[in-house]
Amino acid sequence: MDALERLIRPKSVAIIGASADAGKLTSRPLAFLQKHGYGHEIFPVNPRYPSISGHPCFPDIRSLPHAPDVAIVLVGSARVPEAVRDLGAIGTGAAIVLAGGFGESGADGMARQQALKSAAGGMRLLGPNTIGLVNLTDGIALSASAALQNSQAVPGSIALVSQSGGILGSLLSRAEAQGIGFSKLIATGNEADIDVSDLVGYLIDDPATQVIALYLEGLRKPMQFRQAAQRAAQAGKPIVAFKVGRSESGAHAASSHTGALAGSDAVYDALFRQLGIIRALQFSDLLDIPLALSSGRRLKGRRIAVVTSTGGAASLVADAAGLAGFETLAPDQMTAERLKALNIPDVVLDRNPIDVTLAGVKSEYFRGVLDSVLESPSYDAVAVILGSSSITEPEIVGAPLRDCFARTDKPIVTFASPHAPQAIRHLNLSGIPTFATPEACATAFSAMWRMRDKSSPQVSAPTVPAAFGADVQSMLRPGPLNEYESKALFAKFGVPITREVCVATSEKAAPAALNFGGNVAIKILSREVLHKSDVGGVAVNIAPGEAGAICMRMAEGFLSATGRKPEGFLVQELVTGGIEMILGFKYDKQLGPSILLGTGGIAAELYKDTAVRLAPLSRRDAEEMIDELKSAPLLRGFRGRPVADVDALVDAMLAFSSMATSIGKNLLEAEINPLFVLPRGNGVKAGDGVVVVAADGDGRG
Repeated sequence: MDALERLIRPKSVAIIGASADAGKLTSRPLAFLQKHGYGHEIFPVNPRYPSISGHPCFPDIRSLPHAPDVAIVLVGSARVPEAVRDLGAIGTGAAIVLAGGFGESGADGMARQQALKSAAGGMRLLGPNTIGLVNLTDGIALSASAALQNSQAVPGSIALVSQSGGILGSLLSRAEAQGIGFSKLIATGNEADIDVSDLVGYLIDDPATQVIALYLEGLRKPMQFRQAAQRAAQAGKPIVAFKVGRSESGAHAASSHTGALAGSDAVYDALFRQLGIIRALQFSDLLDIPLALSSGRRLKGRRIAVVTSTGGAASLVADAAGLAGFETLAPDQMTAERLKALNIPDVVLDRNPIDVTLAGVKSEYFRGVLDSVLESPSYDAVAVILGSSSITEPEIVGAPLRDCFARTDKPIVTFASPHAPQAIRHLNLSGIPTFATPEACATAFSAMWRMRDKSSPQVSAPTVPAAFGADVQSMLRPGPLNEYESKALFAKFGVPITREVCVATSEKAAPAALNFGGNVAIKILSREVLHKSDVGGVAVNIAPGEAGAICMRMAEGFLSATGRKPEGFLVQELVTGGIEMILGFKYDKQLGPSILLGTGGIAAELYKDTAVRLAPLSRRDAEEMIDELKSAPLLRGFRGRPVADVDALVDAMLAFSSMATSIGKNLLEAEINPLFVLPRGNGVKAGDGVVVVAADGDGRG
């Protein structure tokens, strides 16, 4: 953290490759430092100049009077390693490397990036391929971003960490136009060393930062990120993340449905949910949500009062709030009488939205209405809509808004119905979250509702991976396992499975079927063809006497469809009265192992009713996954059907998660589909299973 402190709040800055030519990018860092009032030592380094902008210029790094806290490296990529090596050798705290042509440019570039990291030694690196950072709290601009050229950005309590320098500049300029203040803006670039998790950890301890916004392309250190995010939650500092790449379908696994259902974006969504991170679904949310949360207000309920000076816009806000799950109830009798007592002419105040349009915009009217609804027990928050008349004279509404905002801890947000950038900027600078769209008001309220509990979330401990012995190790033969072998593995870790018998020939099927006391299910066994129903390899509700003939027909159809003979047949008890679920395991290349739960059966990919969490699961994770499903009411006894054994389902999920994390990198895929969830007290049973084990040297890397 000392090195990060030197990076973000340096007392001395060296600029390697600084230029006196104002038209060049390499002149910007020094100009920006001066523009923002940096009052400490600046060491330009360039042998062609005796001085730049009043600062003595040094011919090389070895000539510096002492090691700087931070150095901005502006030289071309070919000269960067030497500069970084020299900076590290003299004890520089951190270097910001702007040059590209490293890890982002392919395998050769990645090799150059590794060499650059080695050249740095113990010195920290920001970048390469970064635009730098801006510390608005302390007036320190260590960047060459053109967004700073004409910027009049103001300090605030939102910190931004972006893996894209261009996006950092975009958000800085947009925030400035809207009157949204930042504490720190940091572009991480290729993250050869310092990455998002390092900076989140730093910002948690930064007193000027109250909300952390992230623009993410991926995570290079997912475990460190999880630890930092958990610490942020404990510190009560919300994280808002925009993850680009939502449209990617993700890698499809070779054998299971889970690979298609749990694409990479679904796993990121799971990570954010587990860590209490608010996901920005639109780019504009990455400013709107932090703006709302930076007010420090939290919703204690879902009842919203809408106060407006323009009727149509109020309907837009009320609709957006309703779609987000909020209520816009009419005032209670006491509040309605208080509003009526204001004697505002030509308006009816016993409904919501509360519309004072016909009375004309007057400060006393707005102040009286706002006080009434803010003090009302019927409302948890207020949305104020500004019409054209209030925009022309912003203080008519602005003054009562500021006064009322200061006297309450209830959230207040404002929507400017006409295009009014100056009014929006003015109110945001006053500390009142103000937006240009009605949907943003609903998004703001949703974020405040998510963060209503300021205390650290109570996260139950994940299940501890189970140790296993030689018997389980012997089951992990490389490649796909057939259904019988897969389910035997599940059973070893405590997942209940159907009663079944494996037979080698059709002649043995009928005697085996007699052991189940009723009709049975019969399946082809094959390691090569795991989706048996696709080739006619599944038959259900078969009388024991018909089992042999069914097996013979299955074998003939299987041979015709695949050119292969089956390994044998599985005679299985017939499970009825259960709800079919899918429980799967997928290894995401960036984030690691994940568990999927969803509506099961042959239409699992069609319904796509799923929930995902990173493994290992905790009991709370499993319960939340169940609650997220659209099909959850079926498990709870929808329309008179029996309540399912949800506790047994949770136990099976935890056992499956333990299996996945215990086997570790040797497990490529695993899936139970269907997992029958029986009526309460009767447990669950794995009806079918897929497992694929890594061959030697064929793990995840």
